[in-house]
Amino acid sequence: MNDSTGDLQVREILARAAAQGGLAIHEGGIRRTSSRFCLGVEHGDYNGTELFGVATDRFLWLAYKPNGTDHVRLFSTNFPNDGIIDFKLGRVPAPQSAVIGNTWARFPWGLDHILRREGFTLTRGFDAVLHGNIPGGGMSRSASLCLNLLLTFLDVNKIARPDDMKIIDMAQAAETDYIGSPCGNLDQIMIYFSRAGRGTHYNPKNRSIKYVPLGPAAASGGTGVPACDSRLVMLDTGTVRPGLEKSTYKIRRAECEELVALAGKEFDFSCLADIRDQALYDRVIARYGTSHANLCARLNYIFHAQQRFYQMLDAWKEGDIETVGAIFRQDGISLRDDYQISGPELETMCDIARSVPGVLGERMLGGGDKGAAGAIVRADSVEDLKAAVDAEYPRRYPHLADKYAVHVCQMVDGVTVLKGL
Repeated sequence: MNDSTGDLQVREILARAAAQGGLAIHEGGIRRTSSRFCLGVEHGDYNGTELFGVATDRFLWLAYKPNGTDHVRLFSTNFPNDGIIDFKLGRVPAPQSAVIGNTWARFPWGLDHILRREGFTLTRGFDAVLHGNIPGGGMSRSASLCLNLLLTFLDVNKIARPDDMKIIDMAQAAETDYIGSPCGNLDQIMIYFSRAGRGTHYNPKNRSIKYVPLGPAAASGGTGVPACDSRLVMLDTGTVRPGLEKSTYKIRRAECEELVALAGKEFDFSCLADIRDQALYDRVIARYGTSHANLCARLNYIFHAQQRFYQMLDAWKEGDIETVGAIFRQDGISLRDDYQISGPELETMCDIARSVPGVLGERMLGGGDKGAAGAIVRADSVEDLKAAVDAEYPRRYPHLADKYAVHVCQMVDGVTVLKGL
């Protein structure tokens, strides 16, 4: 693939960091992994729903080269205070031990551990430099990193790439089993499988992937907004969420599992996505709505978001982006009020966006608490949105005035191999 202007600029950053750290990456490879923009169902992965989203052009670049030793040496420009991470293959801290909690080294350590646990032999080390511009929450920075590192370990050690879903499972396991972060698999799926210009539809029942292009412009005379006249916009609050293991996400996931344990046997469901029928939903709410109101509020979001999901998917296929936006907004309000997974900075961004004519929908993205929100916007209203955010957000959060960002997203390939330095 030819480099974009951004890729060329990042090459200079990677080369400079490698030279300063004495890391030998020239004439090696560069792999670029994306961020993701989930259109539905946010927080549906660990509740068993179908998923839909796109890969977007906020990236993590990893330049690497085998170093002829059994050591891995890495440097991240995003975490310079961690210095060079240097470890011998097979010699990593124990899973979920105290030492891994406050360093990004837990990710390469975790991939080394998971690959060995799954029977892969790692004997060849490498030098690597990483640089990323994915926000610190909401657009799947950790999943992008895990996938990139995993593919690098396999490439350097000349291991044939296993089944695609095995890649997804191992990348997820590095976070769940090694780090202790209770993530689902939405992020890994939306990054690894995504293709430019198309949405990725995942069905957990048979672990299938379908690509769904955004449909043609709305029919002449209709009320919908033509697909070609809309944009996906990332609203980065400038905040950084701690790992999911330290966030509200962990609590919400546990609550959903608690409701399944409490009522699943009685009403014959094994995950919240199994509650599709209105009559079954009403029975569960009648039985537990008063005694376990918080758990039923979580169910309320999942149940209705799952119903809206199929309406959204049909609208996407037709190019009815106005309906896609309206559902995106409904999901956001329910994520805020029923699932209670958002945060003040995220909701400030959403409130600002909602006030701008031409913004069709807005909501928080990803794990919640901090990070980025997203919006679906008429193309001719993007500048108005930027102006509104610039006027109001730094007034509300002056300490974030030099950290927030508004980015118009492109739908891109999730994983791209670039020419080396």
